[in-house]
Amino acid sequence: MLQLRFHFFCFFCFAFTCPDISFAVENWPCWRGPRGDGTSHETRLPTRWSSDEHVRWKVDLPGEGHASPIVWENRIFIVSCIPETQARVLIALDRNSGQKLWQKTVVESPLETKHGLNSYASSTPATDGELVYVTFLKSNDRMVTATNVSKPREVTLGDMVVAAYDFEGNQRWMVQAGEFVSVHGFCSCPVLFEDLLIINGDHDGDSYIVALDKKSGRQAWKIPRPNKTRSYVTPIVRHFGGKTQMILSGDKSVTSYDPRTGAPIWNMDGPTEQFVASLVDDGSRVFLTAGFPDKHILAIDPTGTGNVTESHILWRSKRNCAYVPSPIVVGKFFLLTSDEGVASCYDTVSGEQLWVARLEGHYSTSPVTAAGLVYFTSDAGITKIVRPGSKFDLVATNALQEECFASVAVSQGSLFFRTAKHLICIERLLSSQLE
Repeated sequence: MLQLRFHFFCFFCFAFTCPDISFAVENWPCWRGPRGDGTSHETRLPTRWSSDEHVRWKVDLPGEGHASPIVWENRIFIVSCIPETQARVLIALDRNSGQKLWQKTVVESPLETKHGLNSYASSTPATDGELVYVTFLKSNDRMVTATNVSKPREVTLGDMVVAAYDFEGNQRWMVQAGEFVSVHGFCSCPVLFEDLLIINGDHDGDSYIVALDKKSGRQAWKIPRPNKTRSYVTPIVRHFGGKTQMILSGDKSVTSYDPRTGAPIWNMDGPTEQFVASLVDDGSRVFLTAGFPDKHILAIDPTGTGNVTESHILWRSKRNCAYVPSPIVVGKFFLLTSDEGVASCYDTVSGEQLWVARLEGHYSTSPVTAAGLVYFTSDAGITKIVRPGSKFDLVATNALQEECFASVAVSQGSLFFRTAKHLICIERLLSSQLE
């Protein structure tokens, strides 16, 4: 295994440094990829496919789930729930063939209360190349009255379980990081930063963000979230204003923390109550789209301190905002699609809306970008490929003929789609060179 990783590392470095290599390859180690924002440096991804064209392999997946696959070298990891046994499982597959290598049960517990568009396995795992980190909700027999809802109802109470496995499927550690209750169910994708594993515990109770030592699972820090309101946002870690910042929306606010300690750097009130979409940036500005009950798109200057509500919003839009799908930035363009399938493109600096286009269908997944193109995939499994620019430019439309609620993973020249029943690897096969 060490020799294999060394060979891959040499090729990875060579691909980026040798001028004769026309493409680059990357791992896809966590939610939204190596930078947590849906961007890929790869240049030879497929642009045309169907349910049987340019499919390298297609394999059945047990159970159900909306979590994305992650890829590290020749391994794919994905989580699922087996409703019949109430097991939440971690699965490892061979990247080249899709063959299942092993399957491990992480948690067995009653199925939690959830929203119809959520699943019992929605949290995308993360890996550092040595361990794979997963999160699930372990519900118990207690029911509590839901808060922050239009009418009272009973929901399940449980604990957030975080676990680490090695690449051979051996569990290294497991901890219960904190209580969790939400009428919409559970989803919290872990984030790796230095020696820490950071997990967002926003929920309708004593909310928190917790950081664990990635080797042992020992708690490094844990901070309360004051508004005790559910959200499902995965933080991003960036360097702005001379500071390393962990930034997320949620809990009726947008907040920046020091990821090493959990100490707050700046915060902004609102702009709404609940958030799902992750933030993105262009190196100078941070962008968000939300949400519920009010809808907003914001560009934020992330160099402030304290409360920046009145001072650091650069521009705002309330048109065709997204609640669940995360946005994406390509150069000077900020793109997103609303849940209802209305796509928009903005100038990142001015906030000018350059175009609006209806992609059709409902959207739950978040887009990816590579080689100057953006891939939007609908719940129906139809991917619209768009070239960012001042005018709407639809490059291709590709259909898998299967429902798809998980965001696509991109690695080593392949697209990995998790559909309702399958994991599908799409590649530019030799015949596709005639495109």
